[in-house]
Amino acid sequence: MLVQLAIRDIVLIDRLDLSFDRGLCVLTGETGAGKSILLDAFALALGGRGDGSLVRHGEAQGQITAVFDVGRDHPAWRAAAAYDIPVDGELILRRVQHADGRTRAFVNDQPVSVQALKAIGGTLVEIHGQHDDRALVDAASHRAILDAFGGLEAEARAVAEAQARLAEARAARAAHEARVAAARKEADFLRHAVDELVKLAPEPGEEETLAERRQIMMQAEKVAKELAEAFDTVGGQASPVPVLSAAVRRLERRAAQAPSLVEPSIKALDAALVALDEARAVLEEALRDAAYDPRELERVEERLFALRAAARKFDVAADDLAALRERFAADLAALDAGEERLAALAAAVDEAEATYVAAAARLSEGRLAAAAALDAAVNAELPPLKLERARFITQIDVDKTARAPEGFDRVEFWVQTNPGTRPGALMKVASGGELSRFMLALKVVLADKGSAPTLVFDEIDTGVGGAVADAIGLRLARLAGRVQVMAVTHAPQVAARAGSHFLIAKESTAGNRVATRVTPLQSEMRREEIARMLAGATITEEARAAAARLLQAAG
Repeated sequence: MLVQLAIRDIVLIDRLDLSFDRGLCVLTGETGAGKSILLDAFALALGGRGDGSLVRHGEAQGQITAVFDVGRDHPAWRAAAAYDIPVDGELILRRVQHADGRTRAFVNDQPVSVQALKAIGGTLVEIHGQHDDRALVDAASHRAILDAFGGLEAEARAVAEAQARLAEARAARAAHEARVAAARKEADFLRHAVDELVKLAPEPGEEETLAERRQIMMQAEKVAKELAEAFDTVGGQASPVPVLSAAVRRLERRAAQAPSLVEPSIKALDAALVALDEARAVLEEALRDAAYDPRELERVEERLFALRAAARKFDVAADDLAALRERFAADLAALDAGEERLAALAAAVDEAEATYVAAAARLSEGRLAAAAALDAAVNAELPPLKLERARFITQIDVDKTARAPEGFDRVEFWVQTNPGTRPGALMKVASGGELSRFMLALKVVLADKGSAPTLVFDEIDTGVGGAVADAIGLRLARLAGRVQVMAVTHAPQVAARAGSHFLIAKESTAGNRVATRVTPLQSEMRREEIARMLAGATITEEARAAAARLLQAAG
């Protein structure tokens, strides 16, 4: 509930500090005293539209601070947490209005956007007046109000969750359909490409090996001729080996005659013969390796050119052809599997839709039952409010083809103000005074069904008096047994039922200026104010006696 309200330099208010209790609080005063200014300032603290003209003349800025004490399980704390605002102790909403039109917003002294302030403030306070276009007259909120009244929040969450799962299933199916459609367009290309690459059977590094082999084979004929000549020189008919061997044998026969002269020569010649034999063996092996086969060269070139042609065709390096073959094969396998996956995703969509339809149907049935109960409860409140010929109707339009998070139903509160007239939307059909009383009847019925902890009624008793005003006061008092109620009123019957009473008045201040003052009234002062409301400018003893009777009756 609202526990404190502090206003600085807003229109006629220079400095105002108010404390509030539970129950029904009324604000009274003569026309023009500043009651509307007080509510405008309060609305500004809740995220209402800023305006530089609200700043008191001559001041650079005005400020409004509202302090609330709410339970830790209240939606206001969740709204604050959504904006990373510390949730500890009281909630303090503050708005600074600059004379140049700029505004700043704070929650628990943390700067926030006006949207954040409005979101949090909306969970704390509802303001109802004859021309108010928020709260219950907003058709977008009627479905949630009906769900709260019927205790259907769990069913509504189940529908929202089912719709989210259905949306996810549909998105997954659509994304997979797009992938399969794209794959189908490339399917023929993929199949031909895989067949071609499987037939080619490329291997990593194969191109380099074939290129080297081709180069060697292309040079083989020239190399082989030179190798053959060298081999003939070392091991053929022109070989010096026989001559050297004969020379060694002759020297060996003379070795005994002059060993010191012959043996070193024999040794040197033996080394030469060994070297020549090794050279002959190497040349012989080289000749075998350099054997030139034109058919082998043709095969190598065909393979090399096939690899390079495939690389150009698929725009990859020849060494990447093997990996490309595997990727194309995997894409084909995915396409085949994708068709099966698509069927599974379609089945998942059907299952999610069936779940949604069942949940939405249950919720719709519950709403129809809750609507009947709500209509009966609200209509029971109307006769004492001088709306005995009027009828409240919860209009539900069911569209079973809808797949919205809220279900099949569009809910709007309608009224029929007189028998035989056409029912219509609450905001369009009801007059200002009627609208206020419909709002009161609704709030009395809905007070313990998700209502904000503080309700403000701005002159909802305008244009009524006597028994109707008393009925309004009685209902406000009943409502105040469950939530905090603040009412700006001109009806003494309403004022008499309040638990706390504030008088709003203007007084002159220094510098020939005027300021709005708010005074809490007790006992005699309160009776005097109610007497003024009964009698007008001149308060008579009869008015005082009537005020006392009202206070006593209100008890």
